[in-house]
Amino acid sequence: MPIWIQDPAELSRHLQRAVPARVGLDTEFVRERTYWPQLALVQVSVEQADGAGIYLVDPLVPGMGAALAALLRDRGVLKVMHSAGEDLIALARGCGAFPEPLFDTQIAAALAGIGAGLGYQKLVQTLLDIHVDKGETRSDWLRRPLSPAQLAYAAADVEHLFALHDMLAAQLQALGRDSWLQEDCARMLESANDPDAERWPHLGMRAAQYLDAPAQHRLLRLLRWREAQARAGDLPRSWVLDNEFSVALARSPPPDQAELMARLAASPRSPRRLAGSLWQALQTPLTDEDDAPLARAIEGSDKALMRRLQDAVMAHSTQLGLPEGVLASRRTLEALTDSARGEDWPRALGGWRRAQLEPLLSPLLRAGEAAAPPV
Repeated sequence: MPIWIQDPAELSRHLQRAVPARVGLDTEFVRERTYWPQLALVQVSVEQADGAGIYLVDPLVPGMGAALAALLRDRGVLKVMHSAGEDLIALARGCGAFPEPLFDTQIAAALAGIGAGLGYQKLVQTLLDIHVDKGETRSDWLRRPLSPAQLAYAAADVEHLFALHDMLAAQLQALGRDSWLQEDCARMLESANDPDAERWPHLGMRAAQYLDAPAQHRLLRLLRWREAQARAGDLPRSWVLDNEFSVALARSPPPDQAELMARLAASPRSPRRLAGSLWQALQTPLTDEDDAPLARAIEGSDKALMRRLQDAVMAHSTQLGLPEGVLASRRTLEALTDSARGEDWPRALGGWRRAQLEPLLSPLLRAGEAAAPPV
């Protein structure tokens, strides 16, 4: 039976008695109305003689975050998680710490060739032939008390992590890919710990490729401003400024603040109370915007080069037994072609991926550069 923990001292006593070499971790959080995830529950599993002991920890209790932080920071305890990306942010906000070292079973399954982006339920079914109920996925995890169904669901999310870890670690070791997993987990932690990792957010918007350079610079200003406002007010980005309105302002900027106010008044979801700040952001060039890569449609010789790169990646992925997209996504390949034809490899293609791909892709990039028409 899982144990409900509402006393930080009780949690510390349980962990001291267990002296775990590894723990299973998961979280439940709420993010519908905020920028930052609100940590609502932390599930911890530890190994016992009769199986996994599961603690359902209430992080809303004063002092619980500090008790959890001691576990998260203990580098002598491996943290086994599944698809930990947003959980890392929730733990950092709720506990002030990241779970290190980390073994992410979703990443491990991809590197072992089992499948890319597999959910916990699917992976447990595939490897362990056990069905996990996901009926409480959309529950309100901030309410108290939690229902028996919520508690059972939460416990199941860490119940099988050790079995998954045992199987996946053995497969990665047999394939010689232990270091690949360590690199990918370290990169995930690094990204979660870097609040400014998305330096060029306009590149992630498809509409940006249809804007000229000045308009893309304006869009970048608006998205950077939106990010700062969303974080400061702990609001979803779209509540500050939605994508469609951002692109419209960037494409056709108002000539003066009065026109901006008129446009804001005509849009029911616009940030009218932030009109002055928005106008200032739209009018003020960023110190680094001239360095910003431009979003662009892949056409002509670039389209042919992209196809050759994708074909080379697919062939090598097949040879390695990796699912599609694990070695390199289309977006990372686009970033690679924009990085001085591969002289500066994107961070997402660093480490073991660069070691695998550079001998294959660099000749294609050089040939593509030679074939490109003069600007």
